[in-house]
Amino acid sequence: MRPIKFLFKLMVYFVLITLAWVGIYAIVPPPVTATMIMDKNGITKDWTSFSDISPNMVRAVIAAEDGKFCSHDGFDTEAIQKAIKRNAQGGRIRGGSTISQQTAKNAFLWQGGGFFRKGLEAYFTFLIETIWSKKRIMEVYLNLAETGIGTYGVQAGAQRYFKKDVKDLTRIEAARIAAALPLPKKRAVNGASGFTRRYGNIIAARINVVQNEKLDSCIYN
Repeated sequence: MRPIKFLFKLMVYFVLITLAWVGIYAIVPPPVTATMIMDKNGITKDWTSFSDISPNMVRAVIAAEDGKFCSHDGFDTEAIQKAIKRNAQGGRIRGGSTISQQTAKNAFLWQGGGFFRKGLEAYFTFLIETIWSKKRIMEVYLNLAETGIGTYGVQAGAQRYFKKDVKDLTRIEAARIAAALPLPKKRAVNGASGFTRRYGNIIAARINVVQNEKLDSCIYN
């Protein structure tokens, strides 16, 4: 019985600690992440309140990363099923992660795969979707996402690439940053060419769709 009692206590402590952790981050900006700590290129970041982030940037990441952000509960089952089907066919592994899942991973976990980390990601995704608002999830995502080598958050990215604040980004500038998010160390934002340029142009056009079809309704009422 002792091992069972120990495991039960361990589980209770884990739940209480993680609830408190998520609760604190609902108000306080995460000071650092595991990804930042392990980054050999240093850390350049500048936390920016949601009110100071251009709607172009918000709509660009919805268009690029998660068109159902406002309608799902943290998980896009259709996207996950499609990703599993594509991966089974071979080629480059693709994920079906939502912005909520990426936020949970960035804020509380580390990069990488494995069932254990994926299980924790699902757990933290459930917590932030339950405790935080969609606007808070988006705010944390945009401030923690890697936007370049040693660069974190869209404000630091905007300064690095365009020498301006994120609130002043044009649609095409925001779209270029969003296009580079999946591979920020490899995709050039400045002087983007090839796939990144084409994809950025597609995202810029989709920004209108996000706005007109109110795919951002959970953020902009």
